[in-house]
Amino acid sequence: MPTSAAGNECVAPTLVTACTALPPEGAAPCLGRPGAAASLISTASRPFGINRRHRGFTLLELLVVVAIMALASAGVAFALRDTSQTLLERDAARLAALLESARAQSRASGMAVRWRPTAEGFHFDGIPGGALPERWLGNDTATRADALLVLGPEPIIGRQAVLLQSVSQPAQQLLVATDGVRPFTVVAPPAR
Repeated sequence: MPTSAAGNECVAPTLVTACTALPPEGAAPCLGRPGAAASLISTASRPFGINRRHRGFTLLELLVVVAIMALASAGVAFALRDTSQTLLERDAARLAALLESARAQSRASGMAVRWRPTAEGFHFDGIPGGALPERWLGNDTATRADALLVLGPEPIIGRQAVLLQSVSQPAQQLLVATDGVRPFTVVAPPAR
């Protein structure tokens, strides 16, 4: 054991040796500063972790907030998308599917089928009325009135295309085209 300068053994302080006078039973301990006893009692009654002081946000909390903001921004961007462009894309994809269906019906029946635009939409000559839809999904899609597509009955047809455009925004255009062997697909129109 270590000894002090006077040669006496040093005794580690204990509760009894550290406090010269113990408070009476039931009294709060006095730690040398006013209000310390009340502070000790109030912190002891709080749940673990609440007594630490908040000095800012953790990195995890900031990352969660940034992720929520990014998702909200993406949702707003998709909600504000131009509806005329979306409608034109849906009409073009639908027309490509309808042309392929008419092409298959033409090959199966051996009858020639032609597609032509009308004032209300379009018409398939050579297919019984009502077999395929003949209207655009909305009133904003149009094509040139002199467009004509020959869809069969030969398995290989010539290169054909039809240009669709938005009535309200004529700069928005899509091309539904085939090379004669592959199916009709939607492509961006060539730059002018």
